[in-house]
Amino acid sequence: MTDNPALLHGEHIQLKSARGRWILFATVLGSGLAMLDSTVVNVALPFLGRELDAGMAGLQWTINAYTLTLAGLILLGGSLGDRYGRRTLFLVGTVWFAVASALCGLSPNIEFLIGARALQGIGGALLTPGSLAIIQASFVRHDRPRAVGVWSGLGGVASAIGPLLGGWLVQTAGWRWAFLINLPFAALVVFVALRHVPESKDETAAGRFDVLGAVLAALALAGITYGLIQKGVSVPLVVGLALAAAFVALEIRRSPDALVPVGMFRDRVFTAVNVVTLIMYAAMGVVFFLLVVQLQVVSGFSPVVAGLAMLPTTILMLLLSARAGELAKRVGPRWPMTIGILVAGCGFVLMSTIGFGASYPLQVLPAVTVFGLGLSAAVAPLTATVLASAQERYAGTASGVNNAVARTGSLLAVAAVPPLVGLVGDAFEQPRVFDAGFRAAMLISAGMMVVAALITFFTIRTNVLAVDDD
Repeated sequence: MTDNPALLHGEHIQLKSARGRWILFATVLGSGLAMLDSTVVNVALPFLGRELDAGMAGLQWTINAYTLTLAGLILLGGSLGDRYGRRTLFLVGTVWFAVASALCGLSPNIEFLIGARALQGIGGALLTPGSLAIIQASFVRHDRPRAVGVWSGLGGVASAIGPLLGGWLVQTAGWRWAFLINLPFAALVVFVALRHVPESKDETAAGRFDVLGAVLAALALAGITYGLIQKGVSVPLVVGLALAAAFVALEIRRSPDALVPVGMFRDRVFTAVNVVTLIMYAAMGVVFFLLVVQLQVVSGFSPVVAGLAMLPTTILMLLLSARAGELAKRVGPRWPMTIGILVAGCGFVLMSTIGFGASYPLQVLPAVTVFGLGLSAAVAPLTATVLASAQERYAGTASGVNNAVARTGSLLAVAAVPPLVGLVGDAFEQPRVFDAGFRAAMLISAGMMVVAALITFFTIRTNVLAVDDD
């Protein structure tokens, strides 16, 4: 496994080259595993809940245990990649993820499954920031927005196709295969990465690792999440908020050796786009958690049909995301992001009409199509803007920050919104209770998208993607 000589001499690879396509394939497939698993499990929730005798809190923790470790450690994963090699951490994370997936598939009870999901999140935290950082460090500058657009589009496809794949696996082989399916894909990622992906790192990296910062971040998220899910339990929430404050204070004091270099947030665009990410992915997290359950529990769809519901989103992301990245490079990310986020929010409003006896062509299809159009327009410009607004040496860290923000938004929203709208206890076994909570949750999510769009419009005014070619 040798480093690419071109990269060592400051040159980069073109996207249209054979090696460029292999690099993109490996990074998309690797990060796609983590994105896929964020949604493929959702469609299996009613089945594993019944088999493992879990209530709504158990189902929330099945989702949030994964998101918790992913969000809490993804910053460390980005920093480790910058220091020791982005390909190295990408490979380690992929193998770790595969082993944890096997444990999930063999779970004898809900407690074991939640623990295995937490281990899965650690693997995702190592491989996800590395995939974007590899793209940013490997390709020529003028190819990066398009490469990020392809990565975003195919990554979005992985997220959207998850319910479909999960539904098919649950209906034909059982819910455990929603986890075991990861193993052959992980093996393919390792094979391609070893053959084609160049190593890259931040040669100027020095100093100590902020292990304490990583621990504080993970514990803070755990406390806040537990406090939100366990309605009425206030002590963990207070402890989590106190640990979060301690994490912020530590990062300021330890800069520039902090887990999150505070100087990165002096860039107004970088800060603003991460705030938008937090709100946008909070809304999306609620939708991906509840929609496929609503379609099965309330609308009476089979697992496969419920999974097929998101297929239009998958197709639109595949067709349009790369074009959205190119458009954002020409006109700036402000308008594509603003319009895309608002359109996605309209999709959530339409989803609130999906209930008992819902018709796929009349209610589900319009909602997921509008959502897919908005998502296709917004995600690639958002991701490209995050990377372009940070120094190249911080590619892994910037990717880690943005991914951590996205997962944190989803984590906290999935913990907070269901109890807020009355989805507690055995609500997934009570169709009328679940329906009322689902409708309220969709409208709350739409409101969050409006807030994200307004922040985008008033803060993302600089076209950081308009750069000269190498």
